Amino acid sequence: MNLFGDWHALLIFTMGLLGGMIFGATPGVNMLTLGAVVLPFTVTMLPEHAIMLFSVIYCAGVFGGAITAILFNIPGAPENAPTCFDGYPMTLRGESGKAIGAAVSCSAIGGLASVILMMSATGAIAGWAIRAFGPQEIFALIFFGLAVSASIGARTLWKGWLSVMAGLLIATIGTDPVGGIPRFNEGSLLGLSFHSYYLSAGIHFIPIILGFFAVSEVFAQAMNIAIGTRERPQAGLEFPSAAEFWRVRWTMLRSVAIGFFAGILPGIGATLAAFLGYSQAQRWSRNRKNFGKGEIEGVVASETANNAATGAAMIPLLALGLPGGALTAMMMGIFQIHGMEPGPLIFINSGDLVWVTFAAMFWANLLIIFLGWLQTKTVVHLLRIPFRWLAPGILMLAIVGAYALRNLFIDVWVMFIAGIAGYLLRRTGYSAAGVVLGLILGKLGESAFTKSMQLMDYSFLGFFERPVAAALILLGFAAIGLSIAGEFRRRDEQRALLD
Repeated sequence: MNLFGDWHALLIFTMGLLGGMIFGATPGVNMLTLGAVVLPFTVTMLPEHAIMLFSVIYCAGVFGGAITAILFNIPGAPENAPTCFDGYPMTLRGESGKAIGAAVSCSAIGGLASVILMMSATGAIAGWAIRAFGPQEIFALIFFGLAVSASIGARTLWKGWLSVMAGLLIATIGTDPVGGIPRFNEGSLLGLSFHSYYLSAGIHFIPIILGFFAVSEVFAQAMNIAIGTRERPQAGLEFPSAAEFWRVRWTMLRSVAIGFFAGILPGIGATLAAFLGYSQAQRWSRNRKNFGKGEIEGVVASETANNAATGAAMIPLLALGLPGGALTAMMMGIFQIHGMEPGPLIFINSGDLVWVTFAAMFWANLLIIFLGWLQTKTVVHLLRIPFRWLAPGILMLAIVGAYALRNLFIDVWVMFIAGIAGYLLRRTGYSAAGVVLGLILGKLGESAFTKSMQLMDYSFLGFFERPVAAALILLGFAAIGLSIAGEFRRRDEQRALLD
């Protein structure tokens, strides 16, 4: 298919690119919302047009979520949550344009690097991943990711760990992955009996994210206005300089590697990539004390890593028929709608569609640089709108996004409860991002753990009989030990200063 010689293909490509960026940058909706809306219409499309559309939405949507994370402290998707930590403080300093410029450039760099690696080594990497990574390795990787990312966004290490533990606890609500037995869906609390089929499906992370970030941000800003302490964000249009990009070149390279590695593992993907990229940037940076206060390196790390995961996520989908997330699952459905089954034979039977996917993602990431630059010049002016007008719109979009997920009004209640909890977490120094990380990875980790224990006859020593799993678990414990030692060292330094 010649993209620039077929006006139908060019129109679909453009609409997917703009739609992904707009939906990704709109609080309360995201690329999954757009994907769900357009999926039924792909039945009437040519297979190459349908695959191209979702490939472009995927790339543009992951970038678009960084816009609201930077401007309003509201991530468009879980993988954009670490972008809030330094992106929003930069906005408060009048450097919103610089933060978005870094996100635009690094999203494109991470995505392009990932696509190029995908085009050159899909078959070999997929074969290695399926041989080297079973349930034991996936559980070990999740454990390692939680170990190195637990304290992100928290005032102390202990509050970070408590936040992650709270997320892991929420993740256990639902159905037992081994016996299929519902948990926490009936019982009593304070003498009141309750029974809810809603809890059988678990607490979905989208209402939690909307509550922790969108609703709690509205509450926090409203309270600051009431007591007269609100810092009004300043619109800035300055892009990062070449010298600033050169200063963080190693961070970009490291984040590309982290994102690509996380992306090729089904179910792990961009969320863990973003948190790992951010935590490792903070660990190795010379300016680690500035992280969380408006350090551009934090924006670079998270946005490079989560976009590097997009191209890598196509590898298990195309080569193995294993979708790594909700949108790639929709893409798998498109293949099946048109009578094709993703897997090793697709490279032989439908090689042209595979290269359509590669080409669409390559051009989408390349054009993000130019369209993102134009978007930056316009979207920062939203900061000039008085917050009393923005707040109702943000809440309305959040309500629509929570309800549209499963057409359940209880999701809206969950969102507002999470909003109150998120506001209290902010005030007390706990990490809303840690809760979200625990919730998302907890479900994946429990499933991988139970499968691992069944394969190993319920012997924990089986993890150490597999080299990759053993290395990741040991690295995770080492990271925990170093974090605890660092926390005690910081406490001693603070006491010394007080004395």
